[in-house]
Amino acid sequence: MTTETKQDTNYAPEHAPRLQMATLAPEVYKAMVKLDAAARQGVDPTTLELVKIRASQLNHCAFCLDMHTKDALAAGESFERIVQLSGWEESRHFYTEKELAAIALAEAITVITDGFVPDEVYAQAAQHFDETELAHLIAAITVINAWNRFAVSTRMAPGHYTPGAFAHRS
Repeated sequence: MTTETKQDTNYAPEHAPRLQMATLAPEVYKAMVKLDAAARQGVDPTTLELVKIRASQLNHCAFCLDMHTKDALAAGESFERIVQLSGWEESRHFYTEKELAAIALAEAITVITDGFVPDEVYAQAAQHFDETELAHLIAAITVINAWNRFAVSTRMAPGHYTPGAFAHRS
């Protein structure tokens, strides 16, 4: 959203970030970037964006939603599939069985406060991913949850991301 658009409408003001993690904790940020790169190895990029978007929806991370929806659209993902992610259980026909297993796993890992990742969710993912892929998928889901927590707690503002700007990152 541009400044011109905001001035011409009655939108709420944009909040300012609380602090800059990359600047104030550069070693933490660099380690996260390396962990993110390692985690995504061997994970299909489309599946990766779907799980990042779903985890970011669950974590209410507007900055990461902005980033990953823009990156997914720029990579050719359909608007329809992105929009339907919030209701994926009722929109199963938009996704492959493998993507559904990954989305369900992402949701179970993200909402771990429910107790644990259910055996049936893990078993479904294990049917579609070999052990190495599954290990990387679990790592990638864990990493996006960490990025979400950094962005939400520091109040990173959505709306300014350019697709591919953080290609090295989550």
